[in-house]
Amino acid sequence: MAQKSAPWLNLGQILKVNAGKFADKIALEDASRKFTYSELNKRVNKLSHALLSLGLQKGDKISCLLENCLEIVELYLACAKTGIVLNPINFRLTAQEVTYIADNADSQAFFVHEEFIPLITPIKTNLPKIKNYIVVGQDCHSDYEKFLQPAGEAEPTCSVLPEDTWVLLYTSGTTGKPKGVVRSHESYLAFYLINAVDFGFTEQDICLNIMPLCHVNSTFFSFIFPYLGGTVYIHPARKFDPVEILEIIEREKITFISLIPTHYSLMLGVPPAQSKKYDISSLKKLLCSSAPARGEIKKRIMEFFRGVQLYEGYGSTEAGIVTVLKPPEQLTKLGSIGRESCGTDYVKLLNENGQEVPVGTVGEIYSRSPMLFTEYYKLPEKTKSSFRGEWFSAGDLGKKDEDGYYYMVDRKDNMIITGGEHVYPSEVEEIVAKHPAVFDVAVIGVPDEKWCEAVKAVVIVKNGQTATAEEMIEFCRDKMTGYKKPKSIDFIQASEMPRTASGKILHRELRKRYESHKHL
Repeated sequence: MAQKSAPWLNLGQILKVNAGKFADKIALEDASRKFTYSELNKRVNKLSHALLSLGLQKGDKISCLLENCLEIVELYLACAKTGIVLNPINFRLTAQEVTYIADNADSQAFFVHEEFIPLITPIKTNLPKIKNYIVVGQDCHSDYEKFLQPAGEAEPTCSVLPEDTWVLLYTSGTTGKPKGVVRSHESYLAFYLINAVDFGFTEQDICLNIMPLCHVNSTFFSFIFPYLGGTVYIHPARKFDPVEILEIIEREKITFISLIPTHYSLMLGVPPAQSKKYDISSLKKLLCSSAPARGEIKKRIMEFFRGVQLYEGYGSTEAGIVTVLKPPEQLTKLGSIGRESCGTDYVKLLNENGQEVPVGTVGEIYSRSPMLFTEYYKLPEKTKSSFRGEWFSAGDLGKKDEDGYYYMVDRKDNMIITGGEHVYPSEVEEIVAKHPAVFDVAVIGVPDEKWCEAVKAVVIVKNGQTATAEEMIEFCRDKMTGYKKPKSIDFIQASEMPRTASGKILHRELRKRYESHKHL
């Protein structure tokens, strides 16, 4: 009897297939370079052999601190071919945070962009497990290219199984210290195939990747396209110029982009006289994800990108994509995060006793699907506490309507208890954001002698606009019940709002700033 083959090919293995099917098609590109599938496969094979030459074996970890670039994509693919585990680190983190993650991940090699050398050099003594540092530069003389040069182009012969670990992603730490999320090849492949169905992606698609490639959004949505035989254009994550994005869409005939609400707000700020200069008719699909999109923003997105299909997804680093709100539902179910994605079991909304809550009642969101992560690295108790049987929760709260559509309410840890009443920050943020001067807002609870916690809104005002705290509090007066209304409002600059790599506001960090402030 013939030996049973793997049930599906991982991304490194499918790259070999696509190098034969689409040899001369552009697989990967940026502003200055283009690699065909054949060229990319050869480069990834060379990188695979170079990694193995360091003595690394299947299951060993390597870290990278890289801006969005073609090299980080090659690292993901080489790890898929060799069974080595990639630990991509957020390039916005401090030296202390980078040290913690690389050490906790047990990494043995480190790939770093030359711009981050000043950050890495002082912490090398604190990373004794790392034996090799490879610098990624801007030209063919960089350490990275020299590292590849002597390696062969033949396919590596490593045995990599679907259940093997591919990526060790650390969560953004919205509720505490970053946790290593162990993700297998098969969890990603399930995501790619499920979302190819949900979104209708094909080999004809050209994706513009703007989200950081150290973040799960990019490892999910960008790598669908090389799996299917499409094209990915890599754009620097820290460089978001909305006019430049319009130029790229026109020039590269982009068909799909995943953006966060903040990106969309910046796009919407481009004057019509300027935005209408660009032909963006190639764009077919947009995804709004990683942070909740307020209703007013979504209406404006659909007006700005007329004829483009808008999707909104809810998910997590651990669970994959849990629900999807599809284009026909955007106006009829405004504010919803949709229904279960293809391949996801019915979502459960549970109370603190593990019982399902009635329609319209807030509960903690639990899901299960083939996209689920394996475990939290070195945290068996945390892994256990995040599951109820086979059902996982990232700690988010939601509710369901009579039609089976889900609505994100907030993170459980963000909930404010004032005078014994529960206040969900997202509910207050939705109202405050309707003030014409507000660009963005975060609502937190701050210490209060009378109510234990008082509601505070931290506001970013639109360029050229002004507002006062009194004016905004008055604006909220008849739009929400008294205990939900902000008792105080602070104004900050956009650069002062703490965010994760994916753009989520870090309410925990804001609470730390104000924990010694009392509303008296």
